[in-house]
Amino acid sequence: MSTDLPKSMDRGFFISLEGGEGSGKTTQINRLVDMLSERGYDVVITREPGGTPEAESIRNLLVQRDGGNWNAMAEVLLLFAARSMHIEKLIKPALNDGKIVICDRFTDSTLAYQGFGRGLALDKIKEIERISINEFKPDLTFILDIDVRTGLNRSNARLSEEDAGEQTEDRFERLDIEFHERLREGFLETARQNEGRCYILNAAQSMDHLSDEIKNIALAKLQGE
Repeated sequence: MSTDLPKSMDRGFFISLEGGEGSGKTTQINRLVDMLSERGYDVVITREPGGTPEAESIRNLLVQRDGGNWNAMAEVLLLFAARSMHIEKLIKPALNDGKIVICDRFTDSTLAYQGFGRGLALDKIKEIERISINEFKPDLTFILDIDVRTGLNRSNARLSEEDAGEQTEDRFERLDIEFHERLREGFLETARQNEGRCYILNAAQSMDHLSDEIKNIALAKLQGE
């Protein structure tokens, strides 16, 4: 099998996976990484908030149950502070080396969670995006869509298996069902506004079928189709 990267890969390729709680992003990211690595691509896996020591510290403030009672604007400022470090210290260097970067969440999540979910004006978020990261975006985004109650049931089942003595990343899972309905609509609306970049996929289908969809789209994009 040839390990030569397509010509379009000379400067790397940035993929993000998005979706509400329990949409199965982690499983699909791991499968996508394995598939691309088997085909000779150099893949970097990362997450948001996170990816650098500074950003991981901010993650603890935002997603841990006892991380703080932040308002929506404070959350956005923290997220973009983390994202700025993430882009400059990890994502851009990897892309410049011709690697594929696969990220669990990116700016689309900020628009969905803090914009649609928490009610912060979208134009304010987009202005902070412009100032802080110059509207840097993924080349390809998969939005894994699932019924809110089904997703929350999945997520809560996973959390219940975690060690009770560990800090739990369930700050957003604990919000009311109306928040999660707004969140879902936020992801769908973002996809509608970014049809060339975003693909909505049914996360309720079997993991294998979903993986095949992601694989086919990703390979087509990487091959310039």
